[in-house]
Amino acid sequence: MSDRRKRRRPDPDSDSESDTRPFKHLLKPDATILSSLRTLASSAAASSSKTLTLSDLRLSAACREVSDLPPSAVQSAIESLAVSLARSILSGQGFSFTVPSRSSANQLYVPELDRIVLKDKTSLRPYSSVSTVRKTTITTRILHLIHQLCLKNIHVTKRDLFYTDVKLFQDQTQSDAVLDDVSCILGCTRSSLNVVAAEKGVVVGRLIFSDNGDMIDCTKMGMGGKAIPPNIDRVGDMKSDALFILLVEKDAAYMRLAEDRFYNRFPCIIVTAKGQPDVATRLFLRKMKMELKLPVLALVDSDPYGLKILSVYGCGSKNMSYDSANLTTPDIKWLGIRPSDLDKYKIPEQCRLPMTEQDIKTGKDLLEEDFVKKNPGWVEELNLMVKSKQKAEIQALSSFGFQYLSEVYLPLKLQQRDWL
Repeated sequence: MSDRRKRRRPDPDSDSESDTRPFKHLLKPDATILSSLRTLASSAAASSSKTLTLSDLRLSAACREVSDLPPSAVQSAIESLAVSLARSILSGQGFSFTVPSRSSANQLYVPELDRIVLKDKTSLRPYSSVSTVRKTTITTRILHLIHQLCLKNIHVTKRDLFYTDVKLFQDQTQSDAVLDDVSCILGCTRSSLNVVAAEKGVVVGRLIFSDNGDMIDCTKMGMGGKAIPPNIDRVGDMKSDALFILLVEKDAAYMRLAEDRFYNRFPCIIVTAKGQPDVATRLFLRKMKMELKLPVLALVDSDPYGLKILSVYGCGSKNMSYDSANLTTPDIKWLGIRPSDLDKYKIPEQCRLPMTEQDIKTGKDLLEEDFVKKNPGWVEELNLMVKSKQKAEIQALSSFGFQYLSEVYLPLKLQQRDWL
């Protein structure tokens, strides 16, 4: 009986097949790419200079910003506000809050700062008005709760805060919105209020830092990574031998890079907020950038929402423009996935998605934003996206193999210094 050997199916990600993957042959040795990355890191460290402020631009009178305050200072500010309200009531002038307006009309993009700031327009929130009495009551209740937190020097989540008075707040979006109003009224950051969001963002890679006194080595946290602490004030002693920070939009792409230990092949720190950026991740990213003086490269979906997420990290969100000085990370490079990459890397048609009418509208609206107009490369890419009416997720690269992202696409991008 003849010896029959079992035929094995080829693995699309195996070494034997790797040379057939598109553009794999263009990759140079890792040593060459690493040399280029060291130049990038040195350039980022050398260009780090004093961050401009509204005062430097003589805009402090026309715009407002908040600052980090210790619990005792927040407590004193609330007590001073309570005294002024009591005096107003006793003098017969009624009871009302003067609240900085956070509407779109009161936002200003400052090119020199490359971020959105809040202008000085305010609105009155009187207790005597039927239209504002409920919101005034919520504002008073939240001020009372914040005072208790500062007095005890403890932290709670936004969800905890909501459940202290569900019947009054009715919906968490209402208590969350008033929480931002309270930050503006008191002139402090939201984290100064000792109210945090639930843990969402994660980090993995070449980073060691202390979390409330415990030393954390992010190379030893498995593929799940280390959850970013919700209160940034307990983070310190950051150390790293990374050459760059890789900011990833999606959890799926993050997991791929973490499992492949991409950070060992190309020394980096990988961070994600798993979609829409939360305050803790934005604070953590800025802290890494400012303390480690590393360049930040962003990997987002090729759609208008990917670029919006990138802009929130870089220029700030309109909802929290009052705290943009603390929440924005300057000079983030757009690495991919860019609209021009769809044809450049020959992404199959079946992996591309047609843009909806809402997608196209969002893309056109972004083209009208000052922070987009400032960057000609962004404008060119967005125009291409709107014209082609096609979008793609990072996972579209998996059509060439599940490890194509970490083994070909990103190394080639880094080699060619292909970022905006």
